[in-house]
Amino acid sequence: MEKKLNGNCCIERRSRHGMDSVVMRRGGLTEASVTVHINGERGLAALLEEARAEVDALGLTVLRQNVFGTPAQHDLAPELLRGIFGEVDWPVTWLEEGDSLGERLTGTHIYAVSGAEVRRLTHNGEVVGSTFADGFAEYCHLGSIVSRNLSGDRRQQAMDVFQRMEAALGIAGFDFRQVIRTWFYLDRILDWYGDFNAVRTAFFEERGVFGGLVPASTGIGGGNRCGAALVADALAVRRHDAGSGRIDIREVPSPLQCPALDYRSSFSRAVETAVADHRKLFVSGTASIAPDGNSARGADVAGQVALTLDVVESILDSRGMGWPDVTRAIAYVKRGADADAYHAELNRRGRGPLPAIVTENDICRDELLFELEVDAWQPQREERYCQECS
Repeated sequence: MEKKLNGNCCIERRSRHGMDSVVMRRGGLTEASVTVHINGERGLAALLEEARAEVDALGLTVLRQNVFGTPAQHDLAPELLRGIFGEVDWPVTWLEEGDSLGERLTGTHIYAVSGAEVRRLTHNGEVVGSTFADGFAEYCHLGSIVSRNLSGDRRQQAMDVFQRMEAALGIAGFDFRQVIRTWFYLDRILDWYGDFNAVRTAFFEERGVFGGLVPASTGIGGGNRCGAALVADALAVRRHDAGSGRIDIREVPSPLQCPALDYRSSFSRAVETAVADHRKLFVSGTASIAPDGNSARGADVAGQVALTLDVVESILDSRGMGWPDVTRAIAYVKRGADADAYHAELNRRGRGPLPAIVTENDICRDELLFELEVDAWQPQREERYCQECS
């Protein structure tokens, strides 16, 4: 176990058997990011057992969960989750894509908290989110948002997803303009990503999003159990009118890339939240895109991975952060075998593994072979380090 301490803040990293949990304690509140992936001969059931054991050991309440699986596990999802976790009263986004390496690229990620009251958000009889608050703001995690009209065409389903997100946020007293991070998993993304972007841009224009903060985002290929065209997750932050301190929320540009808005993709490269004692950075899904907005490095997967990591590293560095500050990552590879290129590049840089899931998904352009998203966390003041055995 590694701890990083700063006043009342403490970040702990716990790693074992394919499980990486990052526990961020500040005052009486604990936030945790639990990432578990297939390791060796372990299957999906053992992976979920490991995640449940970590949540229980830390006394956490789950806010939202993602399971990156394969089509072979399609029918197992709800029964398997209930059998391991018992009552699942939080949103779970189950994602399916490539199956070229079987279960090797399966994983689950859990956002969780303790020391704060968690309220479940229900819309049309379904649990679609969780909220909690600290002295600075209230936070809303949305998950597994799909259209209720699966017979509609893709554009209709996409608009319905945005409207459902907005309705769910409204129930909790949030406005869509308070969304700081989104995830969109598009079935057969290469067939309609342009149409999706058009719907997103139109919705943002109607809601005045471009007049404020444009969320960081990931738009990636991924099927789902419902057979829907799209499933979405989101994080929204609402500042307290009065409280123990101020929370600052800002867009963070990419030093090595142009704004995505320049090529009509409506998201920010990254978003940062900052309070008195710590900062969080949410880096959007990032691929091998050149400064002019064009795809780079051709069919060279190693080159695409290297450039992507350069771009992410430059965003981290621009905020005084680095790879050791990463708390969660998802690496998407178009071809399962290319997961090795990602691990090799990390080793070449001497970085070692990140708290990451590697999963097989189509990227938003056919020529793109790799995409990476990361979250990072850092104390605001001088740090000191200590090592303890778990």
